[in-house]
Amino acid sequence: MEVSTGLRLFLGFLAVIGTASLFFGMLALLSPKEDKEALVDVAVRRFKSTSSFSKLNPDKFFDRLALFCLHTFHLEKPLEEMHMQLGSPDNPQPVDILYLKVGLAVALPVAGLVIFHSLLVTVIAFPLGFYLPDVYLKGKIQKRQAEILGNFSTTVDLAALIIESGLDYLTAFERIIKVAKEKTILEEELEKTINEIKLGYSRRDALDRLSARTGVQEVRSMVGLIKQSDELGTSLVDLLRNFSTDLRSRRLSTAEKLAAQASTKMLFPLFVFIFPTIFILILAPMLKGLLAGGLSF
Repeated sequence: MEVSTGLRLFLGFLAVIGTASLFFGMLALLSPKEDKEALVDVAVRRFKSTSSFSKLNPDKFFDRLALFCLHTFHLEKPLEEMHMQLGSPDNPQPVDILYLKVGLAVALPVAGLVIFHSLLVTVIAFPLGFYLPDVYLKGKIQKRQAEILGNFSTTVDLAALIIESGLDYLTAFERIIKVAKEKTILEEELEKTINEIKLGYSRRDALDRLSARTGVQEVRSMVGLIKQSDELGTSLVDLLRNFSTDLRSRRLSTAEKLAAQASTKMLFPLFVFIFPTIFILILAPMLKGLLAGGLSF
């Protein structure tokens, strides 16, 4: 007895709902509990009056689902940090990233069910849709962090040179920003730090915000050296010069490591693209002759 198409779609819809409930339940159990006290205030938007999540309306079904995911999986802080490390763009806002995650988590399984009529595709589509925006945005964050590291050692050297002339590190950062013909991402972040201090933030809090905005370990190390110099009264020039030397040696070792891996990475394109082409060019005339006149013996 054949099952009608409508009944099959209904059973598939029930499978989608069951899979979604199982996925969100497991994710809620495995999600870490939200810390009540954060070491670094991620952004001013975390206050309810200025948070982008205040746009969510509990009276709307999709917003209610987004709020459920936001509070159940403790996504507020990770999304705020991701938005900040993207450079705090106007678009997307953290709430837009949340909309995208929830929307894809719902749309991909439904599309998989309608197109493929497969429960396996539906089950795979739920976590894929939920985490796909994270993969894309983290790729953009990594690209931004690579641009920050591009001229980081040069900036540290310039700061050490200016500090050695008798100025403090904030004035050194201002001089570096002032003489730059075109501001890099790192210089824009340093300018934000200076502006925050002028607005009344303490130097320590502004430096912590700098390390949180970039998310780069090297910037965190520099911030730690500056705070250590402020607390212990050690020479910041010597610390920055030693730090710059260490940065250059690490970049050199990374380049040597990548150069050593180049030969191994070339094996796949050689076997897939180069060798088959060579075999075709060598054997094609022989095969043509065999097919045209037969064997010569």
